[in-house]
Amino acid sequence: MQSLDLTILIVYVAAVVAVGFWFARRSQTTAEFTAAGGRLPGWAIGLSLFGTYLSSNTFIGNPGKAFSSNWSFFVFSLTIPFGAWVASRWFVPFYRESGFISAYTHLEERFGRWARVYTVICYLLTQVSRSGTIMVGVSIGLHAVTGWDIRSIIIATGVLVTAYTLVGGIEAVIWTDVVQALVLSVGAVIVLAVLLLGEPGGGELFSRAAEADKFSLGSFALDLTTPTFWVILLFGIFINLTNFGIDQNYIQRYHTARSLADARRSLWLGAVVYIPVSALFFLIGTLLWGFYHADIHLAEMAELEALKAATDRPAGDNALPHFMANHLPPGVGGLMVAALFAAAMSTIDTSLNSSATITLKDIFHRQVAADPGRREMRVLRLATLFWGFIGTAVAVALTYDDGNILDVWWTLSGIFAGGMLGLFLLGRIARHADRAAGVTGVTIGVLVIAWMSFADADWMPESLRTPLDGLMTVVVGTLTILLVGMMVAKLKAGKTA
Repeated sequence: MQSLDLTILIVYVAAVVAVGFWFARRSQTTAEFTAAGGRLPGWAIGLSLFGTYLSSNTFIGNPGKAFSSNWSFFVFSLTIPFGAWVASRWFVPFYRESGFISAYTHLEERFGRWARVYTVICYLLTQVSRSGTIMVGVSIGLHAVTGWDIRSIIIATGVLVTAYTLVGGIEAVIWTDVVQALVLSVGAVIVLAVLLLGEPGGGELFSRAAEADKFSLGSFALDLTTPTFWVILLFGIFINLTNFGIDQNYIQRYHTARSLADARRSLWLGAVVYIPVSALFFLIGTLLWGFYHADIHLAEMAELEALKAATDRPAGDNALPHFMANHLPPGVGGLMVAALFAAAMSTIDTSLNSSATITLKDIFHRQVAADPGRREMRVLRLATLFWGFIGTAVAVALTYDDGNILDVWWTLSGIFAGGMLGLFLLGRIARHADRAAGVTGVTIGVLVIAWMSFADADWMPESLRTPLDGLMTVVVGTLTILLVGMMVAKLKAGKTA
């Protein structure tokens, strides 16, 4: 890494942290720390939502997937408008009218205290998993460009993001996300331009990739045992309904908007902007495959394999970082590393703030209700520190896993998200569903999710292993909770009648 690149990186990181500290004076109360006093414009919230989606999982994972296989996982991005439409029509008005900053308060009113505890646990586990995979992604990129130790990068990232989230609250998170989303998008465009205009040229890269069927959206066979087009489509629908409907990261932003109309516009802005940028990263991965398989660059494939051994990650995950380190002009490499840092920070800061909010509102709310103000702020800040530490620790642990970071994240999110969405939909769709229906649905649903999650475990008998692809866990888990709960509610209603 040249001195100019390093200077750009240091200046950028210092500026982002400074912005976080700038908003410290406007985050001195609980309402300001968690919802920015409901004063933010819709366009800023929308770009923040876009930045949250555009994590280092996108920056490293999407090109890695395209490099290693094809565009099949882009199908996930195509399901985002459906989730945004459902959310803008039903979810956003529901949360804005309820007035609850926590996404899970209404579940206690609907099904009892246990429902709130269950969903909070699932949410917090999801967030530490997400933070972990994202920090792994940024560490891979920075290691390739700088040669710095991967775990040291993770620790430094965790400390920096925790610091400005701790003092600046949700307003600092949203405004830094706006900057980071723009930096990341500009960085991606620059990489694409270098690939198209460099040697051997865009025409050869496209033709080579097309001949290898690298632009394919995957198999359209009606097969649920492999990640076909239909499996990823179903997975995307259910995960995006979870994101927009029950994920505190999003629900909290709905409350920061000035009005219901602004909240809805922000949702659509974030969703619509993400799709072409996601496609841009898949295109970069595809062109990188053509680049490294061109005759003049074949020798560099050995370097990618060496990086694979050094980082314990697939070669595809190392393709973009390697290109950044070796084929970008001075200064541009520093901007790209800053963009990669932006990708990580724009998601981790959101997770930390929302996790701290949940800790206060759903875990300590009864204990601090009699003494609001300073005590509440103390809980929020201590919770931010705690979840920052846990997320960083999880990231370090994940460096010992050799899977694609997108695969790791999607597996973990599918396990935890299925139960949350199923219970939420049961409460919204089945009006007569009561505590018994919820408990029964969740109990059976969790058993099904556990069965599917451990299908490949050594101790699982062959006869009991599910043939379904792992991405179907969230789909089956959600439907199990919903359908079982509705059945119990209907049976109870029949007996009462």
